[in-house]
Amino acid sequence: MKRGIGFGKIGMNLGNLKLKDSEKAEDSGGGGSSGGDGGGFGKINNLVNTNKEEPEFRVERNEEMEKIMGFKGFGSGKKAQQFDVEAMFASAAKAAQEKNILNNQKLEDEGRKELDSDYIVPVVSKEKKNAENVKSKTLPEPDKVKQKESDDDSDSDEDSDSDDDTIGPKPPGSGANPAVDVGEESEDEEEKEETMVDKIPRSHEIKLVHGTKAITALSLDPSGARVISGGVDYDLKLWDFAGMDPSLRSFRKIRPCESHVLNHLEYSTTGDRILVVSGNCQPKVLDRDGGEIFECVKGDQYVLDQSRNKGHTASGNSGAWHPKIKDEFLTCANDATMRLWMVEDNGRKTKQVIKCKNAKTGLRTNPTSCTYSRDGLLVCGVCLDGSIKMWDHRKNFINVALQMQNAHENGQEITCVQFGYDNRLVATRSNDETLKLWDVRMFKKYINSVGGLFSRFAQTECCFSPDDKMILTGTSMNKGDTSGKLIFFDKETFSKAFEMEVENSHVIKAAWHPKLNQMLVGSGDGVVRVFYDPDRSFRGAKLCMVKKRTEAKQVNYIATQRIITPYALPLFKEGNERQKSTYRQLVKDRKDPLKSRNPDPPQLIKGTGGKTAQGGSTLHSFMAKQIAVKNKDDHIDPRERILRHAKDSEENPYWIAPAYKKNQPVPIFRDVDEDEPPEKMTKKETFG
Repeated sequence: MKRGIGFGKIGMNLGNLKLKDSEKAEDSGGGGSSGGDGGGFGKINNLVNTNKEEPEFRVERNEEMEKIMGFKGFGSGKKAQQFDVEAMFASAAKAAQEKNILNNQKLEDEGRKELDSDYIVPVVSKEKKNAENVKSKTLPEPDKVKQKESDDDSDSDEDSDSDDDTIGPKPPGSGANPAVDVGEESEDEEEKEETMVDKIPRSHEIKLVHGTKAITALSLDPSGARVISGGVDYDLKLWDFAGMDPSLRSFRKIRPCESHVLNHLEYSTTGDRILVVSGNCQPKVLDRDGGEIFECVKGDQYVLDQSRNKGHTASGNSGAWHPKIKDEFLTCANDATMRLWMVEDNGRKTKQVIKCKNAKTGLRTNPTSCTYSRDGLLVCGVCLDGSIKMWDHRKNFINVALQMQNAHENGQEITCVQFGYDNRLVATRSNDETLKLWDVRMFKKYINSVGGLFSRFAQTECCFSPDDKMILTGTSMNKGDTSGKLIFFDKETFSKAFEMEVENSHVIKAAWHPKLNQMLVGSGDGVVRVFYDPDRSFRGAKLCMVKKRTEAKQVNYIATQRIITPYALPLFKEGNERQKSTYRQLVKDRKDPLKSRNPDPPQLIKGTGGKTAQGGSTLHSFMAKQIAVKNKDDHIDPRERILRHAKDSEENPYWIAPAYKKNQPVPIFRDVDEDEPPEKMTKKETFG
């Protein structure tokens, strides 16, 4: 049985090829190329199927299947279609112009109809008008059309074709809705009337009581969930908006730097670390919950070259986290240096040391505040001599990239330096009662300046608004003033946009969070004031104010009297156990590690924490063991203890005999002179 192979429309019957005949022809012809019908190099001379018999297996054509598969008419000789691109563009442009002309004509006709039609002004109350506006906005388009048609039918008797009977302006056409137009116009007017001052969240206020002394450090985490505050009372408090109730209590209070004022606190860009710069020379890094991660090393005070020191040698003033590199932070101190640190080094060494010097005299000057630019490419520091210095973070920190020597008054502390959100403008606040704005691109002179801003503290802050249109700063109470002020300035003109008074207190720290749209003000009376607007603010203080105040846990006491019967029979005696109140039982359960689920303390050295010590593991046991070993021959006479080594010393001399073995092999002793007086006798031997 001979089979054929079918490939779609192509069929081959290999059984009908006469390959054997071609081989015979090849043998007879001797491989000639001119003979035979095949004519191909004398190898295969017959590739033509001379047998016209149809193959047993034929590929059937199905027109419906070809149409479904999409290859009907494939290869039927159709030519490719040609396109004229220029003609297509010309026709499309012509059609668009005609369409625009028709639309403009329709709009003109509708406007003429509105002008020509009659309209009677309806007298409607404000409440009804607002209800109609809401209803007209919420109804779908088919309902609106039905409503308009019903209104037109009801008013068709009154508003007929006669124009003489109508009084007042003519009404709009059927395609316009007056209620919707009025509502949209009123909304547009409200949006236009909203000024810069209206964006300030100031309608509501809550107070986070830190203590009674001034707050010198304040920071929010990037997400706006937590607040940290520090002050002159050396305490650091952590506040959680989501976990607080209206009682507004902090969830943790720590003293990270013992008896040192907290000059600066700041969350990292990821919000998982806290930088603490205090009055001592060792900055600290804490975790999110206030636990200490590491403390920076202290430098040697007797080393004059600060680049050879590992850390600061004087009290710290300020610090900042790098905005792009999450493990890098910057600190400045009164040893005239700014230092870059890496978290991975755990504070054991400094990544880079920046020395601050006066440009005129070349003497050292102390930096009072420092920060990074928004992109992290510039490191900025302001010094006590009134200068502003900036270094390029990509280069070495020897030469200054930008410098302004007499930016503020010499000898007055520049309390704050901040970059704007555009990363071009820099605001500086100084105790010379001025606030100045600088442009990094033109750093020879300030852009704007304002004076008369009294400040008593070295931590007075300034910051930019989230929309980067205003700058706010605080003032302290001067002699005769009754309150500090939080003043807002327009960034373009430096005119006073708004002023808020804080009752009976100085305004030191100020922060405006961009995500929450809430302002935090650290004042001199130990209170953190949070200003917010319920409509414009998000989360933050709004979370804790809507919660229900948690009530104190009630303590139940047993009021039933207990009858004491000492001589009663054992059958009628009550239990000897004394009845206790639930409060004492709770206190007892708290001390029980199993009931209170108190975690095990960390495993320290053996012999501490209630663990049994093995012999020699502690210092005391080791010393006692050594003393006992050394003094084990105390019961023997001292003379006998020495003489028991005499024989061994004669046989194996170690100290004196080997030294004189060559020069004096035979020992020579001192001769005793008869005239020499006798040896001195003791008092007991002389007098008996």
